[in-house]
Amino acid sequence: MGFFQRAPRTPEEVESARLPIPPEEVAEMDEAEWYEKAYRGDAPQLTVRAVAMGAVLGFLLAFTNLYIGLKTGWHLGVAITACILSYVFWNGLLKIGVARTPMSILENNCMQSTASAAGYSTGGTFVSALAALLMLSVTPDHPRGEHLPWTVYASWTVFLAVLGVVLAIPMKRNLINREKLKFPSGTAAAVTLQSLYSHGDEALKKGRALLWAALYAGLWKVLISLQFVKTTVVDPATGAISHAWHTLLPEGFALFDKLGMHVPGYVPDRSSGAVLRPARPSDWTLTWDNDPVMIAAGMLVGLRIAIWMVVGGILLPFALGPAGLDWGWTGPDGQMTWGVSHPGKAWKEIGIWFGVPIMVASGLLSFAFQWRTIGRAFRGIGGGGGEAAGAPPAELVKRTEVPFSWFAIGVLVSGAGILYVADHAFGIPYHYGAIAVALTFVLALVACRATGESDITPTGAMGKLMQLTFGILMPQSTTANLMSAGITAGAASSSADLLNDLKSGYLLGANPRRQFLAQALGIVSGTVATVAGFYWLVPDASALTPTTDPVTGAVTQPEFAAPAAQAWMAVAEVFARGFENMHPMHREFLLWGLLLGTAIVLAETFLPRWKRILPSATGLGLGLILPFQYPLSMLLGAILAEVWRSRRPESAQSYLVPVSAGIIAGVSILGVAVAVLNAKVFTE
Repeated sequence: MGFFQRAPRTPEEVESARLPIPPEEVAEMDEAEWYEKAYRGDAPQLTVRAVAMGAVLGFLLAFTNLYIGLKTGWHLGVAITACILSYVFWNGLLKIGVARTPMSILENNCMQSTASAAGYSTGGTFVSALAALLMLSVTPDHPRGEHLPWTVYASWTVFLAVLGVVLAIPMKRNLINREKLKFPSGTAAAVTLQSLYSHGDEALKKGRALLWAALYAGLWKVLISLQFVKTTVVDPATGAISHAWHTLLPEGFALFDKLGMHVPGYVPDRSSGAVLRPARPSDWTLTWDNDPVMIAAGMLVGLRIAIWMVVGGILLPFALGPAGLDWGWTGPDGQMTWGVSHPGKAWKEIGIWFGVPIMVASGLLSFAFQWRTIGRAFRGIGGGGGEAAGAPPAELVKRTEVPFSWFAIGVLVSGAGILYVADHAFGIPYHYGAIAVALTFVLALVACRATGESDITPTGAMGKLMQLTFGILMPQSTTANLMSAGITAGAASSSADLLNDLKSGYLLGANPRRQFLAQALGIVSGTVATVAGFYWLVPDASALTPTTDPVTGAVTQPEFAAPAAQAWMAVAEVFARGFENMHPMHREFLLWGLLLGTAIVLAETFLPRWKRILPSATGLGLGLILPFQYPLSMLLGAILAEVWRSRRPESAQSYLVPVSAGIIAGVSILGVAVAVLNAKVFTE
């Protein structure tokens, strides 16, 4: 098989790649029937133009996922967005004469595999393990922490993504061809592509909606974040002169302060000469954030999770936080510490010890309740035990499916690379690294089956299981705890992403071997985007943690709350410090969080009819570990989406996702540009 194919030159060649059978019918075919009726053979699909388009779109969408992941802890699928953008852009190139023929549906399918690998498979470790590692690098000598060399970031990302891609090889035929698991995101991508090529006008409208939303949101991000004007500030207490940058529009404002809301607690106020003053709502992060990215995220997340996020955010200033301000403890070092040192740090200092256990208990117990899925995953190892009756000819399968030799070579190369980086950069001995890679194969197998059955990839639960494992094997090393979990979470998400793409290709009659190559090629552009984006968006640890002004005592909230990284770091610190060395209040809330998370899952499992009114463990946990302005904006987005669906259901069905994705893409991509300009141009 040649590597790249020649792009179609005639309308007939373009049309030959289009399958006249709808995806829902293809999904019901057995393997032999699929080869006979659906397989498009060697129709052009892995072309240079398809991979180039996927690499460019994936590069841009990688910024989107990095940005939204650092903001919310979520990773958004990019395949459907890439399909719409590719279709619109290529039609634009056709109109101006740059392109000669349309891109075929199978080319677009390969394109979305490349874009998905770049935009989804390479960024997960940056918003979790690597961001947590940067926060843990903060020391008195390095108060802003230390970044690792870019070579470590890049090699780690590439090796994890490659491992995830090759781990999917032995699972593909059994999960997709034989068991016909749904893989809902992959199925949705196939339906989207069929719709694009059947209803071109409607597709162009969706694409235009996405692009206009991105343009407006991106311009708004520039106005609220680009530091246009420098002003001189004189501190009234010390007379010190400093310089501050201002934007054209305030990025957030103290709405609840202006409404006269009263909240518990006191805060330092050195600038006025007083030791303490009554806390204002803004001190507890009860502010209004006008960054549209969180509103768009709320439109996608849904009303139930957003409501419980706000509930979690309200618990901090009115219940957990005030208790933390009054709870002092003299630790083993003889130093007095408080459950909460400042209202502005409550989400970081106490919310995390209640919110993270809720999500950990919920994730692990929900995973345990999938024991049937786990059992099927292990029974399916090896492809289901031989060829079924009526299977296609072995020679035909051999020419189209990804050969097992690629799996063996890929595991050896990526595994060796992971072991080397883990030992030299993170201090994980080779034998422990080998254990992590071996367990990753097992856990990725389970994660991929869960994705196929439910569209939920339990990377959080996978990571926590690995953290628990290494908490026993290397209990004093937070680095080993984080990065071993990063191996599993990164590879599992990459495997699940490839299988979603292969499901899409299967429903369109694509060649799985060529699609695998397209996915592998996307890793390169995604790695470049995420490594560069991480340096630009997070120049140091202050972008991830609250900072205290040494003169006034005022707390400044970070640009990114990085909830996934906060959760991973909290688990690692429990093992490193020991349960007995934690603040008593933190210990107490950790136990209550575990109990509450367990209770929520049990209630959802045994009282399914009441699920709509039961607390959301994800929402409640995230609300506790995010500054309040984030859940508030997401609730607004969820309400807007609900109103849109109720008033204009057909319009919402067509345009809700494109508009939301456009807003996120515009803010994220322009957010990276703004960060670079602020750091390199508008400097002190």
